[in-house]
Amino acid sequence: MNETATLSAPSALKADFPGLVTPDGKPWHYLDTAASAQKPQAVIDAMSRALGKDYATVHRGVYGRSAQMTLGYEAARRRTAEFIGAKSENEIVFVRGATEAINLVAATWGMTRIGEGDRIVLSTLEHHSNIVPWQMLSERTGAEIDVCPLTEDGRIDLGALEALLTPRTKLVSLAHVSNVLGSVLDGRKAADLAHSVGAKIMLDGCQAAPRMTLDMAALDCDFYAFSSHKLYGPTGIGVLWAREELLEQMPPYQGGGAMIEKVAFEGTTYAPPPQRFEAGTPMITEAIALHAAIDYVDALGPDKLFEHESGLAATLREELRKLNAVTLFGPEESAGIVSFALEGVHPHDLGTILDEENVAIRAGHHCAQPLMNHLGVPATARASFGLYSDESDIDALLRGIERTRRIFG
Repeated sequence: MNETATLSAPSALKADFPGLVTPDGKPWHYLDTAASAQKPQAVIDAMSRALGKDYATVHRGVYGRSAQMTLGYEAARRRTAEFIGAKSENEIVFVRGATEAINLVAATWGMTRIGEGDRIVLSTLEHHSNIVPWQMLSERTGAEIDVCPLTEDGRIDLGALEALLTPRTKLVSLAHVSNVLGSVLDGRKAADLAHSVGAKIMLDGCQAAPRMTLDMAALDCDFYAFSSHKLYGPTGIGVLWAREELLEQMPPYQGGGAMIEKVAFEGTTYAPPPQRFEAGTPMITEAIALHAAIDYVDALGPDKLFEHESGLAATLREELRKLNAVTLFGPEESAGIVSFALEGVHPHDLGTILDEENVAIRAGHHCAQPLMNHLGVPATARASFGLYSDESDIDALLRGIERTRRIFG
């Protein structure tokens, strides 16, 4: 990390991220971190070394470099466990992304613990990745899905959640932070409510992990999923955390090498967790780069990231509120994410014009079509901040919005 790089000097932080510059050397105002974060040079270097001079496969080789790479891979697991306050590295399963983590739980724990007439509770604001796997499970098992509504300002209504829960509820699966509205769930309260009827709870932590301090013991949830690429790490790897006793009860998700104890044509026995769920050659270089990303974020302090990005979101909301043509969505206090609509301008058109101004936002339904239906819009424009964001990004966005208003009259 740049020695002068701190959240109080974001311009120095920007220098750590080579992707924040256009091909002609101008600043690129990247406001799409909720979709995927830019990568610091430390992460790029770690992955380059792992792909180059350090590369070897893991777990199987008896030669020195393989042993060293295995140590690095398992060190990434331990570092991830430490980062989220897990009891043990055995609770950390490396998967291809948060989507696979949710599918894994649905296909293993869900298929063995949820049956006809049981109930699964989701919320209106969930990402498709936290809806479709449960719908697929419902179709296979005959379970029913209940949808928890939102409060008027766009938070998951925990009072309504409590009313929905019954002894037939087996699972509650909710976003810790909304990818559209930035609203933050009181995860511990949601867990207490789920456990009060004997249900398990899964939290989608994709937007929480990059900007909040996580502590699995304090949250008291049962499953937690997040992706690396939103945490300033590489694509192609994510994390499933689950209580060790639950992982031990879950059957394998995929079959192949590395997840077995002994294979014979008469029958196969499986390795204990987490290896049981990591069939085949794992994401070796990605895990090592994720380790570097966690180190980078942790050095800055997740609590400070939340304060920094929430402050930028509050500033943007204040500036947008001055424009009569803008509709804001979500709560006043959001975790670095602001969704809005510009009257008379489709979000895609706004995104296209902003791109000409070297400003990148997300425009669309954000893989949250049920939420769009709830909001009564086909799409929103979304500006999402990262640790490298600063006031200059807000200024550039506002200039682009003013230009768009002039173009559309």
